[in-house]
Amino acid sequence: MNLENLTTRFSSSIQNQTKAVFSTLFIAGNKLQTLFDNHIPEITLKQFMLLSIVRQSEEPLTFTQLGNLLGCSRQNIKKLADVLMKKGFITIQQNPHDTRATCICLTEKGTDFYINDFSEYQEKLKYLFEVYTDKEIETLFVLLSKLYSGIENLEKQVTAEKSL
Repeated sequence: MNLENLTTRFSSSIQNQTKAVFSTLFIAGNKLQTLFDNHIPEITLKQFMLLSIVRQSEEPLTFTQLGNLLGCSRQNIKKLADVLMKKGFITIQQNPHDTRATCICLTEKGTDFYINDFSEYQEKLKYLFEVYTDKEIETLFVLLSKLYSGIENLEKQVTAEKSL
């Protein structure tokens, strides 16, 4: 099925478009993960995203905080961190602000990865987004930001249902 067929098939109602958007997000996430996992030899896309958040953070983050940012559990962050530590990209240290918690810090190898290898992945992102105009990128950014509000709304609903 090509894009034109999909557009025709799912554009008949808002309900069908909503289903198509949800499916597309799921499929796009899987495709991106597969593409990047096959082209980043040392780390997976999930490990890469964890490293990126750690690198961009202005302060040490706990596993729980990192899980909330990445949309996964503390246990998943721990598994990702253990692998990255074994590969030499990070260290796991006691959080200076909360002695009961641990945080992740980039090692020299982790920092070197961003200096030497990250530009290659930024180049690949150009291919992903070159099909958009600047205005479309701006609109997509706003809409994806709004999607987070929808996800938070869904989380509240699920939590409320569990408490009944």
